[in-house]
Amino acid sequence: MGARSLKPKHVDALAQQWQGDGLAAGTRKNRMAALRWWAEKVDKSAVIARDNTVYGIEAREFVAKGSKAIQATQEALARIEDPHIRFALRLQAAFGLRREEAIKFRVSYADQGDHIRLRGSWCKGGRPRTVPVFTPRQRALLVEVRRLAGDGSLISGHLRYVDQLQRFKFATSKAGISKTHGLRHHYAQWRYRNLAGWPAPAAGGSGLRQLTPAQRVIDRRVRLQISAELGHGREAITTVYLGR
Repeated sequence: MGARSLKPKHVDALAQQWQGDGLAAGTRKNRMAALRWWAEKVDKSAVIARDNTVYGIEAREFVAKGSKAIQATQEALARIEDPHIRFALRLQAAFGLRREEAIKFRVSYADQGDHIRLRGSWCKGGRPRTVPVFTPRQRALLVEVRRLAGDGSLISGHLRYVDQLQRFKFATSKAGISKTHGLRHHYAQWRYRNLAGWPAPAAGGSGLRQLTPAQRVIDRRVRLQISAELGHGREAITTVYLGR
């Protein structure tokens, strides 16, 4: 089949194949965007519908189905022998860090007094960021981390990151806290309450429809700040952590 022989039935068949292969909606949307770009180049734009729902590709929604927040309790931490892993978990909880960011964390570089800075090489997508230090507990934790790791990271001995990651996964699973991303959820909800003055919807607070116009302005400002602290570039993603 030549490039200019593209017909609607071919697009339908492709969309059905992608769905049958179990591809995520986001992946199918990206492929459809690439297909539209190509169709435009060969002057066949009209054969592809503009609305993805025509092909069974639903709009991606970020919806929190209940709170996924967890805490690194003293009881759980006590079940973990490696102090490097314990401190990585505490960093995740205190600053909303991703697992990789916490494991690669070097306090000698990160600690800037009123904030911590994260290297792009530690972060998802290579995007560096800063997170504020505003409680005595956070400050005390950084002191403890420096006492353990000095100028190094939270990777034990001479292990590679991938080796430490496997140890981290095994230890947290054994301790019953394998889904450590929930620590970021807890941080986000804690920050929301601290900044907004009321609990996030996922933590039992009012949804957007119940907020006053003035509260909605605060809600959006707070969500943008939390999104930045978590290393995301979109306000919409905060719905996963905070609800809506």
